Amino acid sequence: MPHRILVVDDEPHIREVICFALERAGMSTATARNGSEAMQMFRRGGVDLIVLDIGMPEMDGLEVCRQIRRTSEVPILFLSARDEEIDRVLGLEIGGDDYVTKPFSARELVARVNVILKRAQGNGGPKPVALSQGRISLDSGRHMVAWDGTPVTLTALEFALLQALLARPDFVFAREQLMVAAYGPNIHVADRTIDSHVRNIRAKFAEAGCANVIATVHGVGFRLGDTQ
Repeated sequence: MPHRILVVDDEPHIREVICFALERAGMSTATARNGSEAMQMFRRGGVDLIVLDIGMPEMDGLEVCRQIRRTSEVPILFLSARDEEIDRVLGLEIGGDDYVTKPFSARELVARVNVILKRAQGNGGPKPVALSQGRISLDSGRHMVAWDGTPVTLTALEFALLQALLARPDFVFAREQLMVAAYGPNIHVADRTIDSHVRNIRAKFAEAGCANVIATVHGVGFRLGDTQ
């Protein structure tokens, strides 16, 4: 069965361009013109990923994401205007997986959708592995992470970042290396995107009782933090 993508944007032309590109790549699409329609479509089920415009009237994309994240970890790829950097960062911090800026390349959008879907399915890399370090355990085959037995829910890209850190617990990763771990070698993302994913991982582990799951090495990057 092809992946079903929900495309949410208040501009008909944008919806048409995105749907055409995704369908050419072998996916099926559904559309929504605003946040309310997006929530209705989402509640019907069967959505594998949402392409979600931030700047919609009435219920914007950020509020749609907040509502969806109360019950679901379905991947969300934000669309944002170039002058909405604060909104893009906030979108990642409230649970978005990635973003594409307008005007965008349809080829880049499809590439990012494919990366996220592969991560969500657990087939974006080598064979499934089970890793543990201190009180953290990670099972890539089942897409499960826990701190001292308490499950921690991560998005697909957050999961990929943590897996890279766990696989080399004493190694300090530059941001560029973490970008490759999460997105693959041919997709560029801003430093702020990686920083937002790191903040999200830290916040989720803090709720489970882990105070410093990822340590910052100033001027270099990040490494696995205190797991005891």
